[in-house]
Amino acid sequence: MRRAHLVAIIGMGVLASCAVVDRDKPLRDFRSNNGEPEEFAIVPNKPLVQPQSYSDLPPPTPGASNRTDQTPKADAVAALGGIPARLAVRAEGVPAGDTALIQRASRFGRDPNVRQDLAQTDAKFRRSKSIFNWSIVPQDDYYKAYRRETLDAYRWLNIYRRAGAKTPTPPPQ
Repeated sequence: MRRAHLVAIIGMGVLASCAVVDRDKPLRDFRSNNGEPEEFAIVPNKPLVQPQSYSDLPPPTPGASNRTDQTPKADAVAALGGIPARLAVRAEGVPAGDTALIQRASRFGRDPNVRQDLAQTDAKFRRSKSIFNWSIVPQDDYYKAYRRETLDAYRWLNIYRRAGAKTPTPPPQ
C-alpha cells in the first residue's frame, strides 16, 4: 500500500512538472550564468559632431535612427572602398541594386508571403521540438532540433562528383 502511494505521489509530481515546462523556450541558450556583465552588449555611439547649421538638421523622428548610431555595414563598405549609399533599402526590403536579380528570379512567380509562412512554420516546429528539451544544465539545443533538416555536405559533394558536375575542392573533414 505504501509503495502504491509513493508511486502515485511521484507520478503526480512528474505530471505537475510537465505543466510548468516553458513551451516557448528558445532552442538557442546562450546564458552564461556567471554573473559578469556581457561586454559585447555595450555598443558605443559615434562621437557627437556640431553641425554647420542647426537649420539643416532633420526634424526628430521617433523610432528612426540617430546620427550617432553605429552603422557597421555602411562602415565596413566604406572601409573596403565601396559606396555606403548603395545599401539603401527600398520599401519592399530589397536593396536598390538587387531589383534586376529579384525580377529575374521571380519570372515564374513568387509568393509574397513566403517569409511570414516560413516564420509561422518554423515557430510551430520549434514549439514542437521544445517540449522535450528540458535539462538541468542550460544547453544549446538548436543543432539537436534541426539535425534532420541539415545536409551532409560531403555526401552531396560525392553525389555531384559521381554525376560529373564540376565541384570546388572542399575543406578537409
